[in-house]
Amino acid sequence: MPSIDTARILILATDGYERSELRLPRDELSKRGAKVTIASLEKRAIKSWDKGDWGDTVDVDLTAKDVFVRDFDALVLPGGQINPDLLRKDPDAMRVVTDFVQSGMVVAAICHAPWLLVEADALKGRKATSYASIRKDVENAGAQWVDAKVVCDHGIVTSRSPDDLDAFVAKIVEEIEEGRHDRRAA
Repeated sequence: MPSIDTARILILATDGYERSELRLPRDELSKRGAKVTIASLEKRAIKSWDKGDWGDTVDVDLTAKDVFVRDFDALVLPGGQINPDLLRKDPDAMRVVTDFVQSGMVVAAICHAPWLLVEADALKGRKATSYASIRKDVENAGAQWVDAKVVCDHGIVTSRSPDDLDAFVAKIVEEIEEGRHDRRAA
């Protein structure tokens, strides 16, 4: 089984990501020894959304079109309203999400990021959670929506909001250390 201190984790985001939902997982997973890579639509710094206004930026390591799933052990998708809405319209970003889902590797989405799982048809017949305002989107995609800090179904980890980040990160670590997940067809 993989260990978090040797794990390779990809965070996929673009402008408008919720600041805490990218930074806290990145920092906490890195502290545990994981190698964390940031991918986006373009190889340039991307800007966060923080408490109702544009925040600071993070540097991007590679573009979504250059991501090879075999190079990673998990995918983390931060939320915010803007970020997942832009990503779900991009074919390269959606290829990354779909490839990770199909691989059996851990896929973790928080807040509005389950929109990407909806777009990838990854939630049918699964339990999931999300930010409350997209509950119907998640349910319409065939998921059983659960109001909990973190929900995990065969290595697909979902959380509701920044308030749940500690539980979200802890579950990511646990799922990575379990290894690949045999996923029934969604």
